[in-house]
Amino acid sequence: MEQVSVQDASAPARTAAAGEGISREELALAARNHGLPLEALRYEVTPPGLHYVLVHYDIPAAGPDDWRLAVRGLVRTPLSLDLAALRALPSVTHRVTMECAGNGRALLSPRPVSQPWLTGAVGTADWTGVPLHLVLAEAGVRPEAVEAVFTGADHGVERGVEQDYRRSLPVGAAAGEGSGEGSGEGSGVLLAHTMNGRPLPPQHGSPLRLVVPGWYGMAHVKWLREITLVDAPFTGFQQSVAYRYRRADEAPDSPGEPVTRIEPRALMAPPGFPDFMSRTRVVHPGPVRLHGRAWSGYGPVVRVDFSGDGGRTWTEAAVEPRGPHPWAWQAWTCVWEAVPGRHTLSVRATDGEGRTQPLEQPWNRGGFGNNLVQRVPVLCC
Repeated sequence: MEQVSVQDASAPARTAAAGEGISREELALAARNHGLPLEALRYEVTPPGLHYVLVHYDIPAAGPDDWRLAVRGLVRTPLSLDLAALRALPSVTHRVTMECAGNGRALLSPRPVSQPWLTGAVGTADWTGVPLHLVLAEAGVRPEAVEAVFTGADHGVERGVEQDYRRSLPVGAAAGEGSGEGSGEGSGVLLAHTMNGRPLPPQHGSPLRLVVPGWYGMAHVKWLREITLVDAPFTGFQQSVAYRYRRADEAPDSPGEPVTRIEPRALMAPPGFPDFMSRTRVVHPGPVRLHGRAWSGYGPVVRVDFSGDGGRTWTEAAVEPRGPHPWAWQAWTCVWEAVPGRHTLSVRATDGEGRTQPLEQPWNRGGFGNNLVQRVPVLCC
């Protein structure tokens, strides 16, 4: 009888060979995990069915009636809370822009083989739930605790490792230290049970998920069933193997740097109307009003620049201030005078810390944090 193990279920990480197209496996991932149609940038709050989705394994059968959240480990009072108990605690609503860390991966060369995102792995929702620090305070975090580990109900295999999906945050961040805009990296962390005023849809983590404003989507653990306080940094797969920045000049086994907060990005709602297959946009000559959204996990976007000539020259667009939603994207607008011919339109965001989108691809082995400026081919006729 053939001897097999769980390691035979998945292949190691790799980059696509020169000229290699999207594989059947990548196409299957793309069919399961959809991005935001960029015309939906018109919505300040993304409808749940248009918000991007990434499901690592299966959507688990996690119904609200028999679901419980355990809080255990280095706490004075372990907790087991059902959804009714959580809903009885004080709740808040945060409008949060969430982006997948792999957004833009399929545009890299060479292409890291994984979920083949273009630029639509993003969305903004009103998340309602219990501030995490309230639950941790009720449990009583012991002083020797270093991190909080969050476990989802989704289970699978990745690069030969069988696992529940788990991520961690430092205790200070999880407990809400530095709760103001642009402060502590875990500011505003929620145990969210509601999305846009309705119970979480199954694909978005029903009945409970973590929301970590300003961080890429891998930190927002879905189908959350357990929080464990530990006395050493968590070394699980999704923390210490996946979601690390590893440059081309580093050894394959290099630990790399952790993926955390969202790099600045601006996206344009495609102007005009599209060709069905190529998605090339068609506009008529004359003034064309362009609009879109911009965001950063490091603070407000203070500038968006537009180019109508593929990045050779730039003009400043108008950017709306953040207003009452410090973790949500900001609208931008400008007017482009279209003349007959082929054009490449681009937009570029700069945040309050001076971080700006690169004009050349920021390559790394996992294809993470690729905030290369958007390029939109347009035919004016």
